[in-house]
Amino acid sequence: MDIIILGFITSFLVVLVATPSLIKVAKLKHLVDYQNEKRKVHKTSKPTIGGIIIFAGAIFAFCLWFPTEDRNYNLPMDLMIESFNEFKYLIASLLILFFIGVKDDIIGTAPSKKLIGHILVGCILVLMAEIRITSMHGIFGFYDLPEWTSIILSLFTYIVLVNAFNLIDGVDGLATGIGLIGSILFGIWFFMAGNIPVTLLCASVAGALFAFLIFNFSPAKIFMGDSGSMFIGAIMSVLAIKMIEYPTNQMPPDLASISKPILAMSILVYPLFDTIRVFFLRLVKGVSPFAADQNHIHHRLMKMGLGHRNTAFVLYFFSLFIVLINFILKGNSPTIAFFIVFLLTALVYHIPFLFKLKSKA
Repeated sequence: MDIIILGFITSFLVVLVATPSLIKVAKLKHLVDYQNEKRKVHKTSKPTIGGIIIFAGAIFAFCLWFPTEDRNYNLPMDLMIESFNEFKYLIASLLILFFIGVKDDIIGTAPSKKLIGHILVGCILVLMAEIRITSMHGIFGFYDLPEWTSIILSLFTYIVLVNAFNLIDGVDGLATGIGLIGSILFGIWFFMAGNIPVTLLCASVAGALFAFLIFNFSPAKIFMGDSGSMFIGAIMSVLAIKMIEYPTNQMPPDLASISKPILAMSILVYPLFDTIRVFFLRLVKGVSPFAADQNHIHHRLMKMGLGHRNTAFVLYFFSLFIVLINFILKGNSPTIAFFIVFLLTALVYHIPFLFKLKSKA
């Protein structure tokens, strides 16, 4: 437990202390967000390279306190070796993604080139680190997946989540807060399951995001940019897949009674559902799924006059509400739980579209 607290505090302090200097440098070098009327909801330009300090704080804290042979905290050696083998590929992948994001934040990157980068990073995680979905755990009656299906589904999950966090980063504190909620919830789950290395990763990311939220919440002084949103999306995809694949026989009975795939999807319900919905609408209209528009739910809430703060809070509570439903459905069939969660998500999600717009953001 002590390394988890140390990981959180370390990343929190790194980001808290370093962000003001980063904001100053970004303004001096004109590394700010130039407005795009099709997507942006901000009226002034702000620094866009906050992902640099989120990445640095989280990875520094995680590597600094990662359990080693002389500091194993009574952890099984096989768990430490497995975690190290996975995380060496994870850090290598995140470095690639980080530089793609920084380049996009500073000079821009074509969507096709970013997609190639995402596929490359996904292949490292899925094929080399073997962080992939191998079972549906009874959803629609499916269990073990063929290897090719497992690889394709895992790559799809990774690419969707990375782009999802990129797309929801349109309101002050929104992507940061959703990432913070996700890292805390995943961290609690992995701690209860007894996986300290993954819990440390969650704590390190949570500490960095919590400190960054101080500067990113409305009125934001800095944005995380693609380097930050893609980093969070990649981490969340890895945590979700590792939750789904966690051995049931190593979990406490109360935890095992909750469907792992449904809970993982529920923790990430807002970015997942919003992105899939928007991509579908764009394809129906015959435009690129990566084209900029204002069809996201946060755009709708802003147009209703809620503002940045209230929009962020509404979507925070929406995410927590859907997660809570999983505990009510504990012990039910995974297929039944899936349909209930999906239908409830769709119903609640579309409530704002039933109201008449009051004002423009």
